[in-house]
Amino acid sequence: MTLLDIDNVFDTDLKCREVLCRLRWPNDPECPRCRSKVVELATEKQLFYCKECDYQFSVTAGTIFNDSHLPLKTWFTATLLLVEARKGFSANQMKRTIGVSYKTAWYLCHRIRRAMKEAGERPMLYGTVEMDETWVGGRKRGIGVAEARRQKEIVIGIRQRGGDLRFFHANGVTTGTLRDYIKDNVSQDVDVIFTDDFNAYKNAVGTIRHETVNHSAKEYVRGDVHTNTIESAFSLLKRGIIGTWHRVSAKHLAAYLDEMTFRFNRRKNHDLFLDTLRHMVTADPLTFERLTAGQTELQVRA
Repeated sequence: MTLLDIDNVFDTDLKCREVLCRLRWPNDPECPRCRSKVVELATEKQLFYCKECDYQFSVTAGTIFNDSHLPLKTWFTATLLLVEARKGFSANQMKRTIGVSYKTAWYLCHRIRRAMKEAGERPMLYGTVEMDETWVGGRKRGIGVAEARRQKEIVIGIRQRGGDLRFFHANGVTTGTLRDYIKDNVSQDVDVIFTDDFNAYKNAVGTIRHETVNHSAKEYVRGDVHTNTIESAFSLLKRGIIGTWHRVSAKHLAAYLDEMTFRFNRRKNHDLFLDTLRHMVTADPLTFERLTAGQTELQVRA
């Protein structure tokens, strides 16, 4: 799918609604309230009616498209731009590209990210798995390294070689925290977990086979033992932060991590655009008030 395809294939609101109908209801349209069969009304806006609960609705009812005044073609364009941008797409750039206000572009991007977050069950990682942690946040001058790290945000990464990636915005890197992430994301039948020499990993991994590289002694590769795979994913994340988003709040950091992992894990999916739309018509709507509640901004930089 390209921008020219959006312009040609989805040039009318009706065509956009038709594809959303097929993605939301692969069989026949049904009522979002009682799941009963419905009838389509003879209207220009493609409305449906449920006799069981006397409810009239459209394909966008109860989705992240709900209550949006933007044309569906604009939504489709924004979605394509977001899923095809390897290092992300900023709200400022979205504003200029689709011709909306910054506030609208920012809210639009976050609603698409919400659909990426609710993309269904994630399989457990197996085979050879690498795990590491990194810190993101503004560069503070005149303070020690330990204090600087306390003022940054922690991102834990787990990646299966040749498989999926997981990013998490963590509160700490204690043994218990790391153990929980391993338990929730790594299969007990995993062949081996590779980490660096950070002490907390030893007890966090438990009985799983565990190999380390001694970064403290400037050892980075020992045969096939290394964490270069997960570190390359961190590099991609930081390129997105530095070169694309520039400013990310601690409150919303997890949303950007969800976007990165969603796109990375589906990088070989030729139907990524339609797959994303499918999640967008099944995800819960996100209100602006809920999105901005308690927000504080954090200047992030690698």
